Amino acid sequence: MDWFDFSVQLPITDPTWIFLLVLLIILFAPILLNKLRIPHIIGMILAGLAIGEHGFNVLARDSSFELFGKVGVYYIMFLAGLEMNMADFKKNRGKAVVLGLLAFIIPIGIGLVTNVLLLKYSLLTSVLLASMYASHTLVAYPIVIRYGISRHRSVSIAVGGTAVTDTLTLLVLAVISGLFKGEAGGLFWLWLVAKVLVLGALIMYVFPRIGRWFFRRYDDNVMQFIFVLALVFLGAGLMELIGMEGILGAFLVGLVLNRLIPHVSPLMGHLEFVGNALFIPYFLIGVGMLIDLHVIFGHGDALQVAGVMIVVALAGKWIASWLTQKIYRMSPLERELMFGLSNAQAAATLAAVLVGYNLIQPDGQRLLNDDVLNGTVLLILVTCIVSSFTTERAARKIAMDEAHPDEEDRSRDPEKILIPIANPATIDYLINLSLLIRDVKQKNNLLALNVINDHTSSDSLELRGKRYLERAAKITASVGVELECVSRYDLNIAAGIVHTAREHGATDVIIGLHYKANIVDSFFGVLTESLLKGLHREVMVARFLMPLNTLRRIVVAVPPKAEYEAGFQKWVEHFCRMGSTLGCRVHFFANEQTTRLLQALIAKKHSSTMTDFSRLDDWDDLLILTGHVNYDHLLVVISARRGSISYDSSFEKLPSQLGKYFTNNSLIVLYPDQLGEPQDTLSFANPQGNSDGQHYEQVGRWFYKWFKKS
Repeated sequence: MDWFDFSVQLPITDPTWIFLLVLLIILFAPILLNKLRIPHIIGMILAGLAIGEHGFNVLARDSSFELFGKVGVYYIMFLAGLEMNMADFKKNRGKAVVLGLLAFIIPIGIGLVTNVLLLKYSLLTSVLLASMYASHTLVAYPIVIRYGISRHRSVSIAVGGTAVTDTLTLLVLAVISGLFKGEAGGLFWLWLVAKVLVLGALIMYVFPRIGRWFFRRYDDNVMQFIFVLALVFLGAGLMELIGMEGILGAFLVGLVLNRLIPHVSPLMGHLEFVGNALFIPYFLIGVGMLIDLHVIFGHGDALQVAGVMIVVALAGKWIASWLTQKIYRMSPLERELMFGLSNAQAAATLAAVLVGYNLIQPDGQRLLNDDVLNGTVLLILVTCIVSSFTTERAARKIAMDEAHPDEEDRSRDPEKILIPIANPATIDYLINLSLLIRDVKQKNNLLALNVINDHTSSDSLELRGKRYLERAAKITASVGVELECVSRYDLNIAAGIVHTAREHGATDVIIGLHYKANIVDSFFGVLTESLLKGLHREVMVARFLMPLNTLRRIVVAVPPKAEYEAGFQKWVEHFCRMGSTLGCRVHFFANEQTTRLLQALIAKKHSSTMTDFSRLDDWDDLLILTGHVNYDHLLVVISARRGSISYDSSFEKLPSQLGKYFTNNSLIVLYPDQLGEPQDTLSFANPQGNSDGQHYEQVGRWFYKWFKKS
């Protein structure tokens, strides 16, 4: 009996060994090339070249590479749309359109001349080949994600330009294909444009509503992941059904789901993880397997065609990026990043060359011959290498520049957000809220706390608290954020929170809104009142009736003199950061003086956030806000501690008004930072607390209103 039969036939066809080899390449290629300072993407392409039928013939490019490769292309385009900062894109859409048009017109113009004069191709072949120079794929986009600059202005411009350029390129491809199929009659152009517009409008209108409905009803991570993938392939399939390439549909789905999948959410972490770990590397390895160096260097024509294609493609993209930089007075580093992202040829280029290769002319010749096919794969290899190196260099420099805080940030206390956890129904909301408002530039700035009363201590309570903390840590770990967990015994819950906040230097506290158990119970509860007395740091009291990613607007009610509080800039930054991450508009209601200061602060530091401003002079009655706060809006009420600058006697009616008018709304009541220590406590030096001053102020205001009416 032969116990060791190691006979191996190449290429390997067994699915187990195929998948194992691919996984080993995905694992070791980055490790090896990292030491050589070569981008990971190049490693995948070179590995595909080595193991493919034109290399050592270890693996054949079977149906698995076609399937996973197509998924990888869709994933790249989908993540590009998903990661785009829509506020920046709307602000920079003019620049994105200009870059897209320049990146289409310049390469196709130069290519048309060189194809006719140098390569001696026919007009139809020259047009199709020139359109290939114009298209590009965001192959280097994972590099941008890795460095955390996917929301940079130049990235938004490059991604938006990709949509414009690839749309025009694929329209040229569809028209040429229609000419050969006899479809390009008088109404062909109108019919094609009409189909694209109708399908685009359908995706933009229907998909967000379906997504919002699904996310509100199902919070299981696996179900949400499968649902999103189904929408991606539905969009891609519908786009292919009307004669376009599916990558446009995938990109469009990413754009419309952008607001529903924040970049700090667990779902986003799962989508990026699966794509970057499997689908995108599979696609890159498959691209490398197409390259046949023997044919390219076998005779001069293929090498000449490849040389012309490479020079024209790179030169055209660089000129387009340079002109965009000069027109809008951008920095050279931004030009370099735009050029790096916009010169890689892969998905749309492969689609165009394969379609042209399969089109047979009346004389029996292929529209795009073997020289063009082989030159294309070399074009893909060279442009991907140039794109990866350029993007890596520019992204690293931009990330290093953005990593240095300004002088004002250095003077602040290090951020530490404390999230007390006691109710399993609110864990997800509180942790997700902390992820939305935290400063991503700071590390280890989240602290989860579970407090156990000394007089009710038991092993079961301690075990339950540990499970709550583990659940919270799992949520933050899914987005790559470390959560510090603390479990402690104390005299009561409020004392435990106050002591932990002081011991760990917490700058913010986020708690869930108290559940009113009986009629004599207060709206905020004893815990909140005790925290406000014991802490002078920012306290958020939150209640959410739907997932945070499905909120469509943040409505912030700001009292007079709120700008004089110590924590004014901090809470403005928190909600601008939240609105920017969720892609929703932040609507401020304040008096004229506070509105001016809000507008100046936001224009200076948070200009990328979509904001609206309205007058709110009568703070005594929040009923006027009911017409502006819908069921899918978040109402934020900026309150104040008794005795602080912006405290108003009307705040005493706040609990009853919130309970009466906004029962069915998601809600945050925020108490900003206060200078000094809380003073709302009775002592021998201050036997009446701070209530007298408030009563005198109320009486004075009454007399003022009476004289004003007279």
